[in-house]
Amino acid sequence: MIANSAAKSASAPTFRVGDERLIRLTPSAAQKVTSLLVKQGRPTGVLRVAVMGGGCSGLQYKMDLQDAPANRDIVVETTGVRVVVDPKSALYVTGSELDYIDALEGGFKVKNPNAATSCSCGESVSA
Repeated sequence: MIANSAAKSASAPTFRVGDERLIRLTPSAAQKVTSLLVKQGRPTGVLRVAVMGGGCSGLQYKMDLQDAPANRDIVVETTGVRVVVDPKSALYVTGSELDYIDALEGGFKVKNPNAATSCSCGESVSA
């Protein structure tokens, strides 16, 4: 019996619930993410936001649509969308706002109060 319950808990991801102080989406970004999730056939999916080394300022954002949170993720429900952030990336994105601009040079834009500098393309930062 003990081994059976241990197997169940090992297969289910454990994650923490955060709030919009970590990251939030504008209504425009939420609408775009929702339409992309539906288009991909995963209407209950999540948007993963991560910060990785690279880009012209040292760190860059990576966004990906996934089916569910992974182990240790922080899940934030914002504007009807579930956003997941890993603990390391959370250090860099706290307080950020994700917007979507539907224009020629638009797309997803991150407004990050922690960024010491950012490049002209707006896709990489230094902290």
